[in-house]
Amino acid sequence: MDTLKHKHSNTILCTVTNDLTYDRRMIRICTSLVKPGYRVQLIGRVYVHSKPLSVQPFEQTRLKCWFNKGKWFYVEYNVRLFFYLLFKQYDLVCAVDLDTILPGLLVSRLKGKKIVYDAHEYFTETPEVVRRPRVQWIWEQVARFAIPQVDAAYTVGEELAAIFTKRYHKKFQVVRNVPFRQQEIAKPERNIILYQGALNEGRGLELVIAVMQHLENAELWLAGEGDLSTVLRKQVADLQLTDKIIFLGYLLPNELHTVTLQAKIGLNLLENRGLSYYYSLANKAFDYIQACVPSIQMDFPEYRKINEQYAVFRLVKKWSVKVLTQIILELLTDKVVYNSLKDNCLTARTVFAWEEEEKNLLSIYKQFL
Repeated sequence: MDTLKHKHSNTILCTVTNDLTYDRRMIRICTSLVKPGYRVQLIGRVYVHSKPLSVQPFEQTRLKCWFNKGKWFYVEYNVRLFFYLLFKQYDLVCAVDLDTILPGLLVSRLKGKKIVYDAHEYFTETPEVVRRPRVQWIWEQVARFAIPQVDAAYTVGEELAAIFTKRYHKKFQVVRNVPFRQQEIAKPERNIILYQGALNEGRGLELVIAVMQHLENAELWLAGEGDLSTVLRKQVADLQLTDKIIFLGYLLPNELHTVTLQAKIGLNLLENRGLSYYYSLANKAFDYIQACVPSIQMDFPEYRKINEQYAVFRLVKKWSVKVLTQIILELLTDKVVYNSLKDNCLTARTVFAWEEEEKNLLSIYKQFL
């Protein structure tokens, strides 16, 4: 456990199921909640190979579990979290996603405390859940039971907010997953194509690796790890592309920012494998905007809406090796198109900054504290 001491009557506990080191969204949220004087604690889990936590202006706790994945992990973590919250003094708990909402709701009702729900994604519509109907049904029952009972709720985009509000009869507000305002802009010296995020299914990563066979004088950097880490490394080796494709592994937030400033093109190529991806508004899209890195995004509702107003992306309706190769080549060779997107990022990044978004966040919590 790593803690910092604060003196304030109002205590907020934020609960997640992941390691805390790389959770940039929750680091931003908790940092903002400290500003009005709230005492904030972020609770997650620890792995055997977890790195020491960075010092933050809020408290951090990681629970240790015997199971690290699958249904037994969720059962164990929820039980451990329930008892941790039960014996903890607090005024409000923020449950992040469905996998922490039950302990937060049950303990809050037992203690007469407030609970806020933070939906990072459409949990029951993620690819990992959609392809397992029984698992999807269970999580949907959790959602229908718990979400209508929370005191307030918010999510990452307008489309999801509208869907959740209608589906669960609870008003959802919007707190977008955008980075802090940056002063620097990317000045790439090489043709680096960057993907940042989890190396999981439905991210178009296998396709991007195949595209690299057709690109000369270009590199692909993959920043992150995930379920496909081993498979993707094998694909790169089989295609003899180890000189063109670099796996950067997990990066700390400041390291990721430095890497992004070196990129020529950013990637966010989600497949339409469930409504969570289709209605997503990924933080990487805003990271690219803040760094003034033109990026390739899917022609999904939220990205289309941003592009109609600011023209900072190249949108793709349906990609293939041929289509994606052509778009990347255009961005690498057509300076007029590339510089237009880059210039538009300068305007958009003044809007899509955490300093603006945190106002929405704080207004939600001020209702109860």
